Formats: sequence, C-alpha cells, structure tokens
Amino acid sequence: MAKAFFAALAALALSACVTVHDNRPVAPSGPPRMTLEAGAPAPPQAKLYADCIAQSAAAGTYDREDGLIRFMCSGAPAQAFYDGLAAWSARIGSEITADGRTWRATQKVHRDLSGLDHCWHAPAGNPAYGCTAVFDAGDFIRP
Repeated sequence: MAKAFFAALAALALSACVTVHDNRPVAPSGPPRMTLEAGAPAPPQAKLYADCIAQSAAAGTYDREDGLIRFMCSGAPAQAFYDGLAAWSARIGSEITADGRTWRATQKVHRDLSGLDHCWHAPAGNPAYGCTAVFDAGDFIRP
C-alpha cells in the first residue's frame, strides 16, 4: 500500500515538471518557407464579403481606421449580406435596433462597431441597406 502511495506521489511530481507551451511566436530555425498551404473551399458566406468588397472597390467607398480598411457597400450586395447574417446574429446576440436601423454584426458588439464587420437595414432609408466589411492591413496602411 505504501509503495503504491509513493509511486503515485512520484508520478505527480514528475508530471509537475512538464513544460507548458504558451502562444508566443517561436523564432524560425532557418529561412522562412515561401510556399502556401493548400486552402479549403470558401464557405458561402465568403461570397457575401467578396460581393461587398467588389462593389466598394469599384465605387471607391472605402476608408481607413487605424490599420483597418473599411469597405462599405449598399444595395443588393448589402441586402444579401444583411440577410445572410440573420441566423448568425440571432445565435450570437449581435442584432441591435437603434436610430431607426437594425444592425447585424459578425461578432457580438461589446462597445461599438469599430473593427467589426456589420450590416444595417433602415426601412425608411435611402439606401435601405448598408454593410461594412473590415480588412486588417496592419502597419502597412498606417501613416
């Protein structure tokens, strides 16, 4: 019985010596690999982004917020994106009605919409639908 107790105690002591890895980047041990991994097929939601960004780029309706590029679309691409967010927004609780608009975001809104992909619908508005798709370009676009 005592041998089993000490064996268990020794096992616990050894397990305490196991190194736990954190999420810090590890320095590469050689030159960087310049090959891309194979991608998975994009889900249907990706087309909502592509259509919004394409309209925004063509119309020049994009701007910068810190290191983010905000692509703003309206009309049919925005309505499709807004409608596509319905079930997702309901599930995560990211639909908010304010100022005569109903807003849907791809993430839960904690403080404001800054940095979040989102769409809105204004029944009496012109335009009636609008979306903002956010791309994190980082330091490259900072002044």
